[in-house]
Amino acid sequence: MSFGFSVGDFIAAIELANKIRKEFVNAPSQSKDIPDEVRSLSIVLQDVEVVLSEPDLSTQEKTELREIANGSHNVLKKLEEMLDKYGELKSDSGSVGRKVKRVWKRLKWGPEDIKELRSRIVANIILLNTFQGKISSQISMATKGGVDQLHERQDIQERREECQAILDWLTSIDYTAQQSDFISRRQEGTGQWLLESAEFRAWVETKKQTLFCPGIPGAGKTILTSIMVNELTIRFSNDPTIGLAFIYFNFRRQDEQKIDDLLASLLKKLAESQPYLPVTVKELYDRHKTKRTRPSLDETFRSLQAVYIYMKLYRSFVALFQKAP
Repeated sequence: MSFGFSVGDFIAAIELANKIRKEFVNAPSQSKDIPDEVRSLSIVLQDVEVVLSEPDLSTQEKTELREIANGSHNVLKKLEEMLDKYGELKSDSGSVGRKVKRVWKRLKWGPEDIKELRSRIVANIILLNTFQGKISSQISMATKGGVDQLHERQDIQERREECQAILDWLTSIDYTAQQSDFISRRQEGTGQWLLESAEFRAWVETKKQTLFCPGIPGAGKTILTSIMVNELTIRFSNDPTIGLAFIYFNFRRQDEQKIDDLLASLLKKLAESQPYLPVTVKELYDRHKTKRTRPSLDETFRSLQAVYIYMKLYRSFVALFQKAP
């Protein structure tokens, strides 16, 4: 804290306040309330010094505190001057250890002078208390904000985990890894003719169209389809109204490519492309999870239709009609 009144200055002011309070104990009756008020000022100074170790103060707050701190320091110096002027230290020779105490001279200090000093002490106490309350409130709000953000992040993480658990419950089959593998094999420029073709552009830009690309085994249908999927993924990645679902058929995976599995895979792919898990998918999960049952074909199809309503759908199916070895 470097703005003209450092933590060390606060400590010095606290020590001065404690010194003055002790030496004012035997002061004349007209100043008997000053020790208690100086004690209160010392306590508030300590509280403010502790609070200041926490936040970074704004320029305005630094200026405000500097003015209050200087005011507190000035009134304490005024009291110290009063001690030096109207009291003197004498040792008690008749006691063991020769204790030193302040002996007050005849005090010629009017009531108005005492009142003015006390008013300055009280005013500084009020100002410091107000400042401390404001800073403490800011710390409290910042702490609450930090806790709220932490809870929010935890809630988001929990929702993500729940969402993924529901999607994995629909089906563990995921064709994304295959898509990544296929597109990685693409040579630069491969399939560009297809993306630039009138047929492909018409399919993309026109609703309810089918793009049929037959070919013999080994003709490159799989790679070309992965190129189309990649193009559509890039083109519509920021549009939540468009869902992209794809399946790579393979005769070697017939046991996991039954109609129930295929519809569940399409539903999963469309659901995970949305910002939030579709309600119909959550309801499907809730109906079956506790009973440990699986949705029927009709239930999966109806859920797929419900998700379909809220988005455009580009369908890419690759049929690998290869002969079994």
